[in-house]
Amino acid sequence: MADFVVAGEQKDLAQWLSYLENLHPIAIDMGLGRVKTVQERMALFPTCPVITVAGTNGKGSVCAMLTRILSLAGYKVGTYTSPHLLHYNERIAINGSPVADDAIVASFEAIEAVRGDISLSYFEFGTLAAVHQFMAQHVDVMVLEVGLGGRLDAVNIFEPTASAVVTIGIDHQAYLGDTREAIAVEKAGVYRAGKPALCADPRPPQTLIDTAQQIGANLQLIGQDFGFEMQAEGQQWVWWHKAGVRKNALPIPALRGKYQMANAALAVGLLEAVKEQLPVTLGDIKRGLLEVEWPARFQVLPGRPVVVLDVAHNPHAAAVFRASLDNMGFHPVTHAVLGMMQDKDIEGVIKFVADRIDVWHLAAPKLPRAANPTVLSEIVLAQTPRAKVFQYDSVEKAYAAACEGANEADRILVFGSFFTVAEVMQARGQ
Repeated sequence: MADFVVAGEQKDLAQWLSYLENLHPIAIDMGLGRVKTVQERMALFPTCPVITVAGTNGKGSVCAMLTRILSLAGYKVGTYTSPHLLHYNERIAINGSPVADDAIVASFEAIEAVRGDISLSYFEFGTLAAVHQFMAQHVDVMVLEVGLGGRLDAVNIFEPTASAVVTIGIDHQAYLGDTREAIAVEKAGVYRAGKPALCADPRPPQTLIDTAQQIGANLQLIGQDFGFEMQAEGQQWVWWHKAGVRKNALPIPALRGKYQMANAALAVGLLEAVKEQLPVTLGDIKRGLLEVEWPARFQVLPGRPVVVLDVAHNPHAAAVFRASLDNMGFHPVTHAVLGMMQDKDIEGVIKFVADRIDVWHLAAPKLPRAANPTVLSEIVLAQTPRAKVFQYDSVEKAYAAACEGANEADRILVFGSFFTVAEVMQARGQ
């Protein structure tokens, strides 16, 4: 692999991504030593404010809100998120717009030129490339989403001005632990001494609080130190802070689902935490909440039958997904297009939504890690023996069958994995 980059020969983004997928022997390699060394060689030490967002679910939504509000306030915002749905460029965005292929390639080349014999994972390479690109484009603020955990995630090599943990659920047990208490310690690793450290989980494990105290972070918990109150019969809301700050008559976020209220409160809390470096107006916040977009987070597509896209792939997300479904209007029949990864808690996800689904269309996304639809079928039928269950050899065929079988008044749910949603989006030509 060492001779991948040849003088005078430009590799395109697709070739680079193929190279990175095979560069490191371990797909997920927890630890910061290797990536820190390359960071130092590249002098990747941002001087602008950095907002780091961790959590089991909700990270992307919070980052999207922050990005939109800060962009409207006139700042140049570099946002790093993962994974992507359709194009790698989605991960590295300036003011919400993905950067161009050649810009990412230039950052990859800069990393390759200095890393020497240090092996980097796909995610580590991408994280360095994002910050390299943001520094090259002189952004005013970086919004960085943690990929997995927090303490040992590559994003955590960059010192945050403020950081947050959105939610704490059971996921990635092989890397983070199999209890909320253990996982909370890993996520709280993004906190820093003397810096604002917010948490929007309504029931944070004591271990998160203890870790924040040990670090010396300025911990702020939703419901205790900041939060939200609904107004005007649920049409508006107030953000409050225990210091006496209130922001009134805020609009309901454009992102659907009641859970987005806590995400919005966290985003406003982070903005309040960095207001000295990045002041925004109440008008910026209001407009940003109304204009924010983040695909496949309870995204209801126009037309009939109703199609809902959601990347819910763990029990915590599935519980939130169910609550959002229950707030929809009546639909005679609910079809589900489901594909999941075999290393996920498939039974835990299905149990939260099984009694809300009448017809299942099961398939495996195009990945070696994808669960066989026969396995999905067995789990579905164990929980709802009377359900109608069909299996297909592709997500595209499963979605086509759901569309053919659904009447105009019915609804179709697509969930279980980023990859499942992405394949449906591709099938729809999005």
